Amino acid sequence: MTSPSFNDWDLEAPIARAIDGLGWTEPTEIQVEALPVARRGVDVVGQARTGSGKTAAFAIPIIELCEPSGSPQALVLCPTRELAVQVAEEIGVLQGDKGLSIETVYGGTDIERQAKRLDKGVDVIVGTPGRVIDMSKRGHIKLASISRFCLDEADRMLDMGFFPDVLWVFDHMPNREQTMLFSATFPQEVLDAAEEFTNEPVHVMSDELKVEIPEIEQFAIRVGRLNKMWALGRIIANMKEGDQMLIFTNTKRMVEMLADRLERFRASSSALHGDMAQNKRERILNDFRESRTKILIATDVAARGLDVDGITHVVNYDLPSETEGYVHRIGRTGRMGRRGEAWSFVPRGEQGMLDKIANTWNMEIPLVDAPELPEGAKERIRRKDDWDELSDGFGMVAVRLSVGKSEASKLALADWILREAKVPDIAIGEIMLGDDESIVEIHVKKASYVIDVLKTREFRGRNLEPVIIS
Repeated sequence: MTSPSFNDWDLEAPIARAIDGLGWTEPTEIQVEALPVARRGVDVVGQARTGSGKTAAFAIPIIELCEPSGSPQALVLCPTRELAVQVAEEIGVLQGDKGLSIETVYGGTDIERQAKRLDKGVDVIVGTPGRVIDMSKRGHIKLASISRFCLDEADRMLDMGFFPDVLWVFDHMPNREQTMLFSATFPQEVLDAAEEFTNEPVHVMSDELKVEIPEIEQFAIRVGRLNKMWALGRIIANMKEGDQMLIFTNTKRMVEMLADRLERFRASSSALHGDMAQNKRERILNDFRESRTKILIATDVAARGLDVDGITHVVNYDLPSETEGYVHRIGRTGRMGRRGEAWSFVPRGEQGMLDKIANTWNMEIPLVDAPELPEGAKERIRRKDDWDELSDGFGMVAVRLSVGKSEASKLALADWILREAKVPDIAIGEIMLGDDESIVEIHVKKASYVIDVLKTREFRGRNLEPVIIS
């Protein structure tokens, strides 16, 4: 049986010419599954990984079913401005010379300028929920005229963070005729939420999603931005002869910064990102494949197609923004039955993403301390006091003092700290007295100063040995 071709589908002439200009000949798996269904105008729930061509799978039907009229007919909602811009650009390319007006609508830019462009007339809107709602309330977007509605990265759009906004938008589109949801993952709670937005949808899935979870050791370290380098240094210090490490960050800038910092700490590494010339990229990859380079730092895009059997360590310096990205990253190690370790750095505010990854793929990713230094090794990267990471939701840092309730009352201890450190009352929070030691909450803005003061003072003839509780 021959593979399907774009020519088999009798696409509109402008779209066909655009696809031919792109050099596309055969559709991807998700396009084969989704396009014929979506072109009929029925609701679709499509599942495919990032980079699989899913944007075209919903963009082409939208282009075909819209006409240049200056009145909004289709709306695509995305979780980030970056994705909205990317989707709008691809729709613009795929429409060829059809003449549809496509507008991106997202926060962080001049709202009046966006409003003027919308008022001139637009056929397709791609945006983020918050700004779309804002523009709708201001009268610059007429949601009642929308007939085609698509959620890209629906797993993120239908979680609790975006769900109320998406529901508001949906409720203000009474003339909606088609809804399409596309995502790399559809946890059960998202499928349940999707029922509110679709009418007897056709579910399609790309075979590319059928990934095997590698049997490797996985760990997560609770560490903030200031101490990621310290934790990375500990992992590097425990690498053995012949080990190779692949480090993932989410931006090109961080790739370069991290390579520079490692160089300063005498840990040689190579950087790989999309802005590099092809010959340089090939040279870096060959050095890594031949084990001449032990540490490679890359973005997800730059690491596509990287196939090196000797990788023993994968480090998520930044957690991926999508759950399937985690699986593709850690799948780089533990090849051919070899030992493999995957380490993820998780700031306090990103615990929810780690939980989502673990729940989506039914994994156990334990939170552990950074590994100890091998015997005789020196600490090259000093750990810093990351007050924002150590503080609670009220901005308080917990400090342990070596004094118990038999030696002090809460009032006496609080008065002494306020007097010695000369800080306002609100800088001291709860005090919990134990038998031999106590816990004092100090506001994050004063914590470093107060601790330094307490180290040089004596309370009733003894040093309280203040220790931060991480």
